[in-house]
Amino acid sequence: MNNTPSPRSWGTRLRQIRLARGQTLEELATRADCTKGYLSGIENGRRDLPSDEIIARLEKALDLAPGELARAAGWERTPTEVRREVLRLAAREAAQRDRERKLASILRQTSIDEHGRVGGALDEAYRSGDLHRLAGVEGGSAEAGPVGRFLPREIPLINSVVAGVASEAFSDPGYPARVADEYVRTPDIDDPDAFAARVVGDSMMPEYREGDVVVFSPGREIVSGMDCFARLEPDGETTFKRVFFEEGSMIRLQPLNPRYAARTLEREQVAGLFAAVSVIKKLA
Repeated sequence: MNNTPSPRSWGTRLRQIRLARGQTLEELATRADCTKGYLSGIENGRRDLPSDEIIARLEKALDLAPGELARAAGWERTPTEVRREVLRLAAREAAQRDRERKLASILRQTSIDEHGRVGGALDEAYRSGDLHRLAGVEGGSAEAGPVGRFLPREIPLINSVVAGVASEAFSDPGYPARVADEYVRTPDIDDPDAFAARVVGDSMMPEYREGDVVVFSPGREIVSGMDCFARLEPDGETTFKRVFFEEGSMIRLQPLNPRYAARTLEREQVAGLFAAVSVIKKLA
């Protein structure tokens, strides 16, 4: 590939500025102390870019800010591959700023009721999938590239889940995916709806201790014997247990600590099960 920069676009810009200033080629040549033919060759792209000294004289003759034409000339001298990469990065940055503006607009139009449920624009954006697209997480985000698959993903950490008696300590029902006041980073999690919670209580000891952060993946298929976050009907109670599917459409929620008894429920009483896929241990 030929990386020699063409002066044509710089010369075209020079001509546009000269005409906007109402100057003829002869007038500009006189003021910049060069020949009319030389300037004509530059404007038509038949000559190489002028020296820095001549560029400075042209800027003064055209009443331009110092460096305005020089920066444009520097861009023209930049190899094609570098210019292409700069433009690509600039486009990505502009797209990111646009996403941030849209997210900020959505958040400004968001409401939270007395039960902690999120409504308004944020809830609508989540249901439509716009929130995932704006956050750049849909389908793993093409912009992330192959390297992005090995980088830690930010997972929303939403309150706590009691590893004991079911409770409402986990506030997941009020939040759309990936929206929280606190986040944890963990690699190898591809589910954009993944969330995390701190363990409270000791019913899942010795494998899980109080203060451990467990990451759950709504996208992971649930099989018998998995450790799961469970949301129970009718009041949206939550708990963290090992789940077993029993005969007759029953689900057993089994603590790992033998001091606690298992709880067996009808499937209709279990509103949701989310598999534990990772744990961040609290240091003793």
